[in-house]
Amino acid sequence: MSQDTPVQEQVAPVPDGPPVRPPRRRGRTTLLIACAAVLGVLAGAGAGYQIQYDRPETPLPPLAQHKLVQPKGAAPAAKPLTAAEDTLVTYDGDLRKLLVKKPKGAKDLDGTSGHNHWLSLYDYADSFDEPDHMFGELNGNDFRRAAVSMWRTGGYATTSTTEVRLVQFRDETDTYTDDMFDGQRSYMAGKKFAGNTGSAIPGSFGGRMWVYSKPWTKAGYLPLYTARALARKGTVMMDIWVYSERPIKKSTIMSLAERQWERL
Repeated sequence: MSQDTPVQEQVAPVPDGPPVRPPRRRGRTTLLIACAAVLGVLAGAGAGYQIQYDRPETPLPPLAQHKLVQPKGAAPAAKPLTAAEDTLVTYDGDLRKLLVKKPKGAKDLDGTSGHNHWLSLYDYADSFDEPDHMFGELNGNDFRRAAVSMWRTGGYATTSTTEVRLVQFRDETDTYTDDMFDGQRSYMAGKKFAGNTGSAIPGSFGGRMWVYSKPWTKAGYLPLYTARALARKGTVMMDIWVYSERPIKKSTIMSLAERQWERL
């Protein structure tokens, strides 16, 4: 083919059928329809509100209760509380006077200051297994005071020792009396202590008494039996211990606990 021979132009084949178009986006149309639906709901709510607004007010039905009558003049003066009714007289008074009386014929323990005396914070903390820790715990939780009564009954091989404590906290910012009571009561059922759940003290709120299931034993000494009672009223916790060289009856510690509870 010579250079003068014209080159025929390439023509693209025409496809059969209608021309192909790109897919149409429907986002705008869908959005317009959604907006129209929302506007329709708002318009309907506005129309309903306008109808309610234009209606006259409907009075409410009368109340079933009769009209309250306001008394005239000042209320009568309240009668003063008796000493038995005023808890401040009980809890701010002399705790030593609230201690249960020792039985007839009982003797004060040797080395004590007698019946119904004050127990210092140091001496009270010293009665625990960890006195240093308890001293800081009690002092940091507003320990106020403690009263104690101790006596001894019986003779050789039948000696019984009783100690009654009334422990009080201020409870001005925290109710530590309740925490102390719950803490002491929580471990009593353990094997190292009473080994049983004890019995409730009638009339008290959570007060319980325990007779230890096993006596304390040590070579060269007689077995030592133990019983305990705990109860709380207001800011005062009563804590009673009985030690004996013979088994302690449940009725013995229960009677003592009930008499002390009544005095609170």
